[in-house]
Amino acid sequence: MAAHQTCIAISELHPNFSHPKVTGIVIGKTDVKSFPDRKNVGADRFTFGFTVKDSPDFFINVAAWGSDFYVNGLSNSFSIGDCVTIENPLVASKDPEKGDRFCPTTPSLYRLLVSEAHSQVCLCADVGTIDRMLLLIHLPVKDPGDFYSLGDIVANGQQLDGTVINILAAVKSTGEPKQFTTSDGRKGQRLEVKLFDDSVSSFPIICWDREAIQFAQTWIPKETVLFIADAKISFDSFRSGMAATVNSKTIITVNPDTREASLLFSYAKQLCESGALDQDEKPENVSVDAIIDVYTVSQLKQKAQKSPEAFFGITYSFISKLDLDSSVSKVIRTRCSMCKFQVTEGAQSCTNQLCQGRDQASLLATTGFDLLVDLTDHTGTLHACTLRSPVAEKALGCTPIEFTSLTDDERTAMKWKFLLERCKIYVKILPSAKTRSGIRGVVVACSLADPGEVKQHMSALLCL
Repeated sequence: MAAHQTCIAISELHPNFSHPKVTGIVIGKTDVKSFPDRKNVGADRFTFGFTVKDSPDFFINVAAWGSDFYVNGLSNSFSIGDCVTIENPLVASKDPEKGDRFCPTTPSLYRLLVSEAHSQVCLCADVGTIDRMLLLIHLPVKDPGDFYSLGDIVANGQQLDGTVINILAAVKSTGEPKQFTTSDGRKGQRLEVKLFDDSVSSFPIICWDREAIQFAQTWIPKETVLFIADAKISFDSFRSGMAATVNSKTIITVNPDTREASLLFSYAKQLCESGALDQDEKPENVSVDAIIDVYTVSQLKQKAQKSPEAFFGITYSFISKLDLDSSVSKVIRTRCSMCKFQVTEGAQSCTNQLCQGRDQASLLATTGFDLLVDLTDHTGTLHACTLRSPVAEKALGCTPIEFTSLTDDERTAMKWKFLLERCKIYVKILPSAKTRSGIRGVVVACSLADPGEVKQHMSALLCL
């Protein structure tokens, strides 16, 4: 009975409490750091911070201090999303001029200090408490309507350089962690996540801390929406564009329980299903003349599995699936020019609720070839590659309007022109959540291959 009575809500904490006990869900966590111990020359003290929440409106920062063994052991014992119980922490007033300026902004007037000698932190074992706390993980720590869209960030450009803002966006892709060593011998790591929303198709956010990187690796691309509180925005001279960074003040809420996040999740789902996101809107954003690397289908798959980044290549393959003799509605589609959503012919407005052109007097739409083709050579098949206008028009030698006037026999003859001949196909390979292999190809250019050119490359390719 007494143990239950000593469990104190974060909103009620005060330095006068003796032996307080707090239970909450971890919503943020930093890496372990070490500092020279002023009391013991030559020794180091270790510390890390985390943030716990026990109600929709209240959360508090916690700092753990102690030996290498204690602090690293404690840090490894729980992660973001775990429910923990903190026994006998010191309740101290916040000091905005010192360490608290680098911590998440909290509504509490206090912070908790956990020490090796006096405190204990353990995973909560009470199922009822855990179930109640888990609901809090999807509530943003800031006003859910107070955020910048990615389009706002890009439009404001360098005016936002150095500022800290809130962002609502969906996860497009997560890169691989990259290790590095600084000039003074310190080891570090870096992870880049690409975000998107209804205004921008790709925007980078960088994670530097191990904790942030581990958290980011749990996000499912194209199925995860993030509310990022207090992300730092800066101008990236290498990209000549804006980028966001996760820092020690940042709190990220995954799949927030808000109207705005729900709309964005629906948009992301529809965009993914349409294939427009995989196409990246500009599949030919590299000049065909600049694509020189030749691959077999097997090599394309192997390279894609090693790196999540998009890349270009040439493959001498047969188009083994080309459904030109299907119904016209499966070959030619109409999409909104603004957001790339598929719309019905003659529609007055886009059906995507987040489309920026939804309220325009008339729908701006484009109609063109919209095909999924299979590419096959002696090493295997790359399924469901996108072949769309204008690339398809140049490859097939006709416009969509001309295609609709062809007879069934003429469409079949066009199909077999490619199925029977080896083609020189320029492709862009991207990660994709829609395909079984986890990758997808976008045809950037396609033509019947020159026999002499094929012979030149096939001798090397057939040895694989």
